Amino acid sequence: MFITVLERSVSLAQHNIGTLFRTGWAYILLLLALNFAIGSSLMPESGFTTVSYMTEPVAQADEGALRAIAAIANLIVGFSIAIAYVRRILIDARDFPVTFGKRNINVILYQIVLGLIGFLSLIPLIIVSSILAALTAGFGLLLMFLAPFIALMVVQKFSVVLPAAAVDDPLTLKESWRATSGLGWAMAFAALIMSLLAGFLALAWGFLLSVSDGLLPANDLWQQIRSAIFPMGTMLILVWVFSSLHATFYGLIRERFAERLGLREEDYVQADAQRQVSRERAQKALSGARRMKRR
Repeated sequence: MFITVLERSVSLAQHNIGTLFRTGWAYILLLLALNFAIGSSLMPESGFTTVSYMTEPVAQADEGALRAIAAIANLIVGFSIAIAYVRRILIDARDFPVTFGKRNINVILYQIVLGLIGFLSLIPLIIVSSILAALTAGFGLLLMFLAPFIALMVVQKFSVVLPAAAVDDPLTLKESWRATSGLGWAMAFAALIMSLLAGFLALAWGFLLSVSDGLLPANDLWQQIRSAIFPMGTMLILVWVFSSLHATFYGLIRERFAERLGLREEDYVQADAQRQVSRERAQKALSGARRMKRR
């Protein structure tokens, strides 16, 4: 199932690059203007020593605060692009080029909740692995190494609420967990590979911009433009990769969207079979626990 999820996510992203720009062009211009304005205000007299104002060493506290505000603003706009992208793919929505409302707030709140779930999932895992490491070093260290991946799996099982909120589907966190039973590890492995892909593309984008001075005339204007398009491009990469991934997850639990996402019937039939096997195992474990209590 892992190969299916990963293959479909990559295919969806590959075939919808144009969709990303068609639905997010107004937000992209907003990102460019936002980062250009902030980057220009933070640019030293001698020019940037790195690719962007986002990667410059922080010289003063107010610079760090302004950079933090810029990061938050980039994330908010990024979520808006993701919502427009997912809505076009799933329901062929053609919303106004720039919108912000309850839908955006719901997605942002869910993302904050998912971040907290991931962080809180790590705490008991680290505690248990530390105790086991003191008793049996090998297994404890292995669990400590796997703890972030286990937390990633937990987050991904809840993450289907993000595309659901984008299309106004009242899917809850509890329903997301149940609907993705049997798919958790496949989702986690796919998320890990897609994260590595996003990281590689972001590094490649930064490298391309870093060598641009040798191809273009070095001047202050180009430095400001380069500084602005680095965070803009990085945000687009993250939106493109993870929105395609979560839209694929959503299609696996909401069959009515499977055809729009390019999923074959056997893909979501296989996913449904895995969910059924997982439910049966959970039921057997619960029945066994009940028998133990009776004794």
